[in-house]
Amino acid sequence: MASLAKPNVPQFSVDVYQNEYLPEGGSEVNAVVTVTATGGGTVTAPVHAPGHRPSAAVAVMVDCSGSMDHPSAKLRNARDATAAAIDTLRDGTHFAVIGGTHVAREVYPGGGRLAVADAVTREQAKQALRRLSAGGGTAIGTWLRLADRLLSSVDVAIRHGILLTDGRNEHESADDLRATLEACAGRFTCDARGVGTDWEVKDVTGIASALLGTADIVADPAGLAADFTRMMETAMGKEVADVALRVWTPVGAAIRFVKQVAPVVEDLTGRRIESGPRAGDYPTGSWGDESRDYHVCVAVPPAGIGQEMLAARVSLVAPQPDGTVQNLGAQGLVRAVWTDDMTASTSINPQVAHYTGQAELAHVIQKGLDLRKIGDFDGATAKLGRAVQLASASGNADTAKLLAKVVDVVDAATGTVRLKTRVAEADEMTLETRSTKTVRVKK
Repeated sequence: MASLAKPNVPQFSVDVYQNEYLPEGGSEVNAVVTVTATGGGTVTAPVHAPGHRPSAAVAVMVDCSGSMDHPSAKLRNARDATAAAIDTLRDGTHFAVIGGTHVAREVYPGGGRLAVADAVTREQAKQALRRLSAGGGTAIGTWLRLADRLLSSVDVAIRHGILLTDGRNEHESADDLRATLEACAGRFTCDARGVGTDWEVKDVTGIASALLGTADIVADPAGLAADFTRMMETAMGKEVADVALRVWTPVGAAIRFVKQVAPVVEDLTGRRIESGPRAGDYPTGSWGDESRDYHVCVAVPPAGIGQEMLAARVSLVAPQPDGTVQNLGAQGLVRAVWTDDMTASTSINPQVAHYTGQAELAHVIQKGLDLRKIGDFDGATAKLGRAVQLASASGNADTAKLLAKVVDVVDAATGTVRLKTRVAEADEMTLETRSTKTVRVKK
């Protein structure tokens, strides 16, 4: 019998970057917490022995609504992309393909179950894809609920979805989709992609945000296969699911916010789950070999010169198969020290300053595009000008290039811009979809 190849488990580390010095009476502490997982990743094509807990389950949701036939190449590219993703699955991974219209149907394997990836099932799945045809409407919530039922039918460590849509979610209400996302949150992660330019950006980014995945636009359907392959490769590299950032604060201190700030901006404050006296867990999803940054802001009771306190303790936890929660063995401390040294207390930590600017960048892009859509061109010019200024100052070259397709930049340093009179819809949607992507500060 083939020997069982087991994936490595990543080791986590936590680093804290902050200016801990406050002036007399100061009551707010800011820190950037860098979480890094190393030494994980998976061996190539592990063989799972009978009864062994498989590493992952993946559901690929393909839009099959009528608009996918306009042009017909769109559905063909979607089939090819799904086939490429299936080829990227590790042996032993459970998987299913879902066809989505105003209802969801099982394309492969069917029968309310998942297939186990090997040479035979991959070929069967690709044969089933050839039978996909376009017709009907769009109700994305039904696709996600079917994916949830299928993914929850097996005992696996990692549950992940990949969702592709080309149209607006017109056959269910916004409340229905929101309820579905609330029901699915924490049960599986999901990457969402919009193909072409006829879909709603806030639907796709909202799905990715709620389910702790990534969102992007694939304006040219010919690029789907490469994008699906990259997504599946990343999914196959995940080794620890449902990791939470646990933040403890002492009596008198309180969390003002917790935000992921790299690789994308994601406000986690409202997702806190109480986990004991003065401690709360903030979900971060699944991890492989990677690093992410979080901005933690703590309100502390004002104190006098020379006093100091532990403002927060940050650690990492993950649920175990037996229902317990395991501490992943890494923690960082956020401190507060009150001083009469004005230079020390007024200095802004470079990491905190950088990510405060990146969060503002994401906000002003969204606000500027919203104002442009409703015809407030003066307001849009001001907001997008500020975005150009922030992107230039922070070295976010990718976002600067996207902004330059929407505005003519007169002076990046001062944020002086003019709105372009003609903007390609794909360029505007790309800027909106990628507005939360950040560039990391050099530490």
